[in-house]
Amino acid sequence: MGRDRRNEERPEHWTKMLRSTMETPAWRALSTTAQALYPWLKMEWKGPKANNNGKISLPVRVAAERVGCNMKTAGRAFHDLQAKGFLLLTQHGRMGAEGKGAAPTYEITELATPGKDEHSGRKLYLHWEEGHDFPVRAHAPANPTGYNGLLSAESKNVIPSPKLGRVVPINGTKR
Repeated sequence: MGRDRRNEERPEHWTKMLRSTMETPAWRALSTTAQALYPWLKMEWKGPKANNNGKISLPVRVAAERVGCNMKTAGRAFHDLQAKGFLLLTQHGRMGAEGKGAAPTYEITELATPGKDEHSGRKLYLHWEEGHDFPVRAHAPANPTGYNGLLSAESKNVIPSPKLGRVVPINGTKR
């Protein structure tokens, strides 16, 4: 019995989950869906040699399918990961010229960003405190003046920039 070289040729795709990360208060405060989504986001990282952190893209539909939940639940998990400091939105999702959409891109704060500190990431989740979530960047509305041009009383003074998006609270968080 020799070794099976066919299995050696197929690289297994895996990601490393650090216990120190999973023992932080921010990790414990994440929803279970957000905890299940985080390894899938880390699997999109191509490693330190071909570092694509800051350009990590996982559409909400694909995330919902992989985690096994509703699209709205997956969207809330992305928001939860941003609020606790595990993700930063680097570019909003958009519709391409030929009608094909592009998913938002994220930076995983646990990992090093190319061109910056090459040994470790920002690790914003270490600075998270209960009741003091980080701002969550959501996509700017397609109609910033509101339905039929009428603004609600809350949004009359705030028209978000299409480039920057808007900061939105997650249900149940204090602002």
